[in-house]
Amino acid sequence: MHDFKDHRGYSAMYREGHLTLGLYFAIESYAGAIPEMDLARQISTAQMAERYGFSAVYFRDVPLNVPSFGDVGHIYDPWVFMGYVAAQTTRIALATGSIVSTLRHPLHLAKAAASVDRLSGQRLVLGLATGDRPTEFSAFNASLEKRQELFQEALTVMRRVWSEESPRISTSRVELSVADLLPKPLLGAIPVMVTGHSRQSLEWIANHADGWLYYPQDVVQQAVTIKKWRSLTQGFKPFSQSLYVDLSPDPEEAATPIHLGFRSGHRFLIHYLQTLREIGVNHVGLNLKYGRRPAHEVVQELGEYVVPYFAGNYPEA
Repeated sequence: MHDFKDHRGYSAMYREGHLTLGLYFAIESYAGAIPEMDLARQISTAQMAERYGFSAVYFRDVPLNVPSFGDVGHIYDPWVFMGYVAAQTTRIALATGSIVSTLRHPLHLAKAAASVDRLSGQRLVLGLATGDRPTEFSAFNASLEKRQELFQEALTVMRRVWSEESPRISTSRVELSVADLLPKPLLGAIPVMVTGHSRQSLEWIANHADGWLYYPQDVVQQAVTIKKWRSLTQGFKPFSQSLYVDLSPDPEEAATPIHLGFRSGHRFLIHYLQTLREIGVNHVGLNLKYGRRPAHEVVQELGEYVVPYFAGNYPEA
């Protein structure tokens, strides 16, 4: 396993004992499933986040609009959109939360990830997931029942073609010989975060992932989860989580629950994030979907009042 201290995206997001902040695209509040996704506004807000010291922006892989799910994310193909964002930012990590590896061929996935990592100057932090929407598996004619095996296969194949010259690989989806995949990541590896359990045991994730991307929970339960994670990992492997936030214009407003998060003023948010840092959370990806204020206004307030406590690990920070 790599420590990725020389990987720009990973090092911006992760340092033992520290907590940094990211933002999920679409960086806007919206009702229903489909965001507006005004690209000029998305890019200007992402650039503002980068200036303020957010460590990452997140890209989601939502292949199809499934009405029962109720959220299509940022609409665009994640790899195409990552290239668009990478070309207009300089240091912020490009994190996926997450790519559905079971619906994509491992060689295509490996080539796309290596390409983004090289073209962005080593800023890709690759979150992977199995996917969980039966409608998508039917549409792609993929096996919902074999998600566990397909997930393991994809990770194994990617790591081999990233690090080896012309490897011979024989799996359920790959028969590779006398050929090679280019480009290869500069470090021969890309940091991979497993999302949730992805139908794997926690022991398997601790042994095979470079970090864990989990969901928000009650702080006491999250502390128990992190303690278990640390007991299984060798060396530092970061723990990340998502969090939905509706930032009140009143900085003193107390917290009230929303889906997978809360509404509050920035003072409570700072205190809450400090508590997460104390229990071992290394990174929090903020999602502004359920907010009541314009996202660029919220990002500016977060940048001025919250991010200084949790700034990205940039060389000049």
